[in-house]
Amino acid sequence: MKKTQVGRTSAGKKAAVNEPPEQPAAATKAAAKKAVTKKAVTKKATAKKTAAKKTAAKKTAPKAPVKKAPAKKAPARKPESRVAMVRRARRINRELAELYPYAHPELDFTNPFELLVATVLSAQTTDLRVNQTTPRLFAVCPTPEDMAAMDPERLEELIRPTGFFRAKTKSLLGLSAALRDRFGGEVPGRLEDLVTLPGVGRKTANVVLGNAFGVPGITVDTHFGRLARRFGWTTAEDAEKVEADVAEIFPKSEWTMLSHRVVFHGRRVCHSRKPACGACPIAPLCPAYGEGETDPEKAKKLLKYELGGQPGQRLKPPPGYPGKPAPPMAPPVAAS
Repeated sequence: MKKTQVGRTSAGKKAAVNEPPEQPAAATKAAAKKAVTKKAVTKKATAKKTAAKKTAAKKTAPKAPVKKAPAKKAPARKPESRVAMVRRARRINRELAELYPYAHPELDFTNPFELLVATVLSAQTTDLRVNQTTPRLFAVCPTPEDMAAMDPERLEELIRPTGFFRAKTKSLLGLSAALRDRFGGEVPGRLEDLVTLPGVGRKTANVVLGNAFGVPGITVDTHFGRLARRFGWTTAEDAEKVEADVAEIFPKSEWTMLSHRVVFHGRRVCHSRKPACGACPIAPLCPAYGEGETDPEKAKKLLKYELGGQPGQRLKPPPGYPGKPAPPMAPPVAAS
């Protein structure tokens, strides 16, 4: 009887040792909460890793080519007869006259000799740079006799800002001596005489004749030639051929002012690289419309000189010019 009780008591004690002790309710809840939180953190980290992998995949994946909208092309024009072209050309001239009633040569001068010299200097540079250079030059040598007697190195230094100063010095000394020796120190008023002077071609001769002597002439510079081709007045590249083609379209009385208007338009609106087609008043008459910027707001930003609110090229513009005079050349900085 005693053994049985003792056995049961030992068994009961052993079972009690193997069973986990009962924990308080608060501790159980805290453990459960901790497990849930840990699971949520793990889930969130997994989601972040998945998102990062997707982002990396997007970055490394080849991008699909972006399809560009086709560029707008100028509307096709019907073949134009000679008569229709002449009428359109003359209308362009009339509209340019309304747009630039103040058109003028953009070189500062007070007499034929100054204009001749300034035109020779304008090769391969801007009229503005010439206008900034000639005041000092004419202060030293105002006549052909004075210039012909100049020391070449001194003359080179005076005209250096215009570029190609050695070749231009040679031309200026040669033409000044020719004016002194063959024409009594006066600039001749005939084309055939002017083109015999060193450094003087048809373009320079026509500038001098038209603006110093009132003799009509067509000045074919880079701007005039470019616009004459864009307007469909000629297909020629040679300056003399362009001059001949345009001369057949317009009356002689219009030649000089036509030259100024076309050059003005080429410098202000119809630029070489990026014409401002969207701001061009004669766009409806131009076969080349669409070669440049056609958006009106963007095109306005391309306008130059007085149309763009900037100074012109002349330090002393003629009366009626609506733009600002150009500033004189800044004095050279003294070496320290």
